[in-house]
Amino acid sequence: MSNVFGIIVAGRLLQTDFVQAGETQFVATIPEADTINHVVVFLTGVQPFPENTAGAVYIRWAKANSESNWHCLGFISNGKPSAIFKVAQLKNSDAIGEGLFSQDSFAMSEHGSAQIGISVETLPEIQAKTPALGTEPNQQSSLVEFCEKMLKNFVNHAESFAVKLPTPEDPSSTADYIPASVVQSWFASFQRRLQQNPNFWKALNL
Repeated sequence: MSNVFGIIVAGRLLQTDFVQAGETQFVATIPEADTINHVVVFLTGVQPFPENTAGAVYIRWAKANSESNWHCLGFISNGKPSAIFKVAQLKNSDAIGEGLFSQDSFAMSEHGSAQIGISVETLPEIQAKTPALGTEPNQQSSLVEFCEKMLKNFVNHAESFAVKLPTPEDPSSTADYIPASVVQSWFASFQRRLQQNPNFWKALNL
């Protein structure tokens, strides 16, 4: 998986130096990470994820006299090949995910450095994860993305049930009609999926 993943930190060279930390886990070190605010993690295009999988993205900092655990940032996938994460506020907060990656094999000796970890997992596993609070740089962008994906999902579903019927104004011409029951069934299904997993929509393709 060499050069499959990349990292961009503002004002620095592109990084693609991920090393394998497990069968489906990859880690890259960002030196002098005390002052970074955002990181972009992306697929380089060399190789896509296997079907029905994606990459959960994590970060941890090296801290003196303290075990460094992993913060969940979000994910990247074939349908969402890049993502920007706000990370500055995580540096001094408690982390979760201890033992996700081999900390012994890839210990950080340099205080102030950080590591980005990518764990390749199935889409249901990815969708069940909750990113650390505040890691999305623009909550408005997330709302726009949610609306776009929800509406696109609705349109695709409704169009598959469209039937051509004569128009009342001109019986010789036809138009597409969608039964009201289709709208109701889509709403019930989408609402149920949101209740089961509030983040399921993030894996929907536009």
